[in-house]
Amino acid sequence: MLEHFFQCPYCWEEISMLLDTSVSQTYVEDCEVCCNPIEIIVKFTGGELIEFSANSIE
Repeated sequence: MLEHFFQCPYCWEEISMLLDTSVSQTYVEDCEVCCNPIEIIVKFTGGELIEFSANSIE
């Protein structure tokens, strides 16, 4: 697991998320501060994070 920090695209608060380094994925998760939906895109190669994006769903 990898702890990753990013800013919410809605409220700009810093969010911490634990990422599973064994899988690349795209999913939607609500911001823990403002509750708006965030599209999370995570890509790993060999256990190393190569891409991370947190986008608004609008």
